[in-house]
Amino acid sequence: MINEMTTVLEPAPLPEFVETKYIQDITERALSYIEAGFPVHLRGGSGTGKTTLATHIASKIGRPVVMMHGDEEFTSSDLVGGEHGYRVRKVVDRFVSRVFKMEEDMVKHWVDNRLTVACKYGFTLIYDEFTRSRPEANNILLSVLSEKILDLPAGRGEEGPYLKVDPNFTAIFTSNPEEYAGVYKNQDALRDRLITIDLDYFDYDTEVEIIQSKSNLSKNDAEKIVNIVRGLRESGECEFAPTIRGCIMIAKTLKVQNLSPSMANGLFMQICQDILASETSRIGSKSNQNKVKEIVKKLVAKYAKG
Repeated sequence: MINEMTTVLEPAPLPEFVETKYIQDITERALSYIEAGFPVHLRGGSGTGKTTLATHIASKIGRPVVMMHGDEEFTSSDLVGGEHGYRVRKVVDRFVSRVFKMEEDMVKHWVDNRLTVACKYGFTLIYDEFTRSRPEANNILLSVLSEKILDLPAGRGEEGPYLKVDPNFTAIFTSNPEEYAGVYKNQDALRDRLITIDLDYFDYDTEVEIIQSKSNLSKNDAEKIVNIVRGLRESGECEFAPTIRGCIMIAKTLKVQNLSPSMANGLFMQICQDILASETSRIGSKSNQNKVKEIVKKLVAKYAKG
């Protein structure tokens, strides 16, 4: 029986998911590696769709999904499980009226965590941003991915020190590049067991379709927003390159306000400047924010004349 602390997701298709040729190509490559018995690692910067793609690929596999998110406070027990509290049994004997006898047993209670559940039942594991966990916490994965054995702590007891990984078990990893803050270097032994697919920003047609799907704007309006964001990205003048998230924020705000992306609309200009300056600058970096706002002003004049 699966313990109540582990949330298992149904492998359902994602709502409003856009599947262009770009997405199909990545999905098919990943599924071919998984079918051959290898875990897949999706690596890319913020806003390149790693987690969404991992969830989409998992839905194609068709098995229940267990998701974990990397955390530098993780230890191996956060992946495998541990002793969480105690099970207490108390017996009070009053058979003889003047004799009081009491027995009390206190037994440690083991709870499986998400990696153990996925391995035991053959679920698909999505380990999101796994390099945000310390490398020593992830060492437990080495035997899982190569020998198909999960080394369990002695406290678990009833099934012995090793768990044979179910043949249906699959792992999909995501990570940011190593130069990102808060990211640990992936140990070579684990990297060698993964097939890494490096992700870049979506192509133009995919970005336009995503904006239309998320906001219900017309294709023409979506193209204006994408052109502005891509123009800022290609300028090379930002601390952080703008992503599809900036496009979605602008598009959804326009839809809610019932506005059109037009140079004649001063509020549209302000929305673009606010969102894109915020997304591409560190907090308090006024000089970069002002520079971005000037670039956005020129891009809006170029792509949203009408």
